[in-house]
Amino acid sequence: MTFLSILFALLFEQFKPLRADNPMYAAIKQLAARMEATFNAGQERHGRMAWIVTMLLMLIPTALIYWICLRINPLAALLWNILIVYLTLGFRHYSHYFTSIQLALNSGDEATARRLLAEWTKQDTTTMSVAEVSRVAVEKALITTHRNVFGVFFWFAMPLGPAGAVLYRVSEYLARAWNEPEHLKNEAFGRFATKAFYCIDWVPARLTAIAFAIVGNFEDAIYAWRNFAHRWPDEAIGIILSAGGGAMGLRLGTAFETASSVPTADATTVDSISVEPEIPPGEEATVRALQSTVGLVWRALLLWMLLLLLLSFAVWLG
Repeated sequence: MTFLSILFALLFEQFKPLRADNPMYAAIKQLAARMEATFNAGQERHGRMAWIVTMLLMLIPTALIYWICLRINPLAALLWNILIVYLTLGFRHYSHYFTSIQLALNSGDEATARRLLAEWTKQDTTTMSVAEVSRVAVEKALITTHRNVFGVFFWFAMPLGPAGAVLYRVSEYLARAWNEPEHLKNEAFGRFATKAFYCIDWVPARLTAIAFAIVGNFEDAIYAWRNFAHRWPDEAIGIILSAGGGAMGLRLGTAFETASSVPTADATTVDSISVEPEIPPGEEATVRALQSTVGLVWRALLLWMLLLLLLSFAVWLG
């Protein structure tokens, strides 16, 4: 049932992609804002309480409806699963941004590419070069694909089923919604949400990195993962981007821009000889990197689907 639910949800999304500002997302956004306004008194324990209450409000109805559908008819449970996966997956939520940026860069319209990237990433892109636009677009695509697709796959395949998919997507949103806004930055309220998502995403992030390595350049992906993932402040992002970049032969992240022939603060000195930080394997991102990213993501998706199919066969035969 897990494989069929994901397969039908993906097929349905190809014909009718769910908008990023869909009613389900709006409801979660409103609930998160209400929980923050109700519980936020400036301490981490208040954030922990708000996170637990929010999850109970989302998970209990999801699991209860699934249980009722299962009691009525397995087909009803399958339809409920497909609906939940369709609502929690985001394979094409932001693909229009990536595709439009790629088309703009291919046609030489750098201004449009910068504008689209600014809308997508919510950051200033006015001074970015083509290489920087390409790199940031690739990074955003890899992280978005992981959090909107592969992370959902993993938790949906767990015993929680549809409730697991909801758990992952809601926890990911709360980690952002209670930390990124200006009035919540550096506040204690959102710390528990960040810690909770770190634990929930620990295994999926590493499985996504492994998938990128398998379908890409395995040796470079593992080498970059082991030696350069720690250079990102966010561990999960570092693992995914270093492995993804290594798999495609690209250097991702801004942590390596200072590793040039000019000594920097990061350089070490041995016997009065300046030794620069080691840089990861690969080349600087170009417009062609966007096409490579599309191929990597689709190959990783097929690998996940194959593994889910084999898992389903093992369950049926067992």
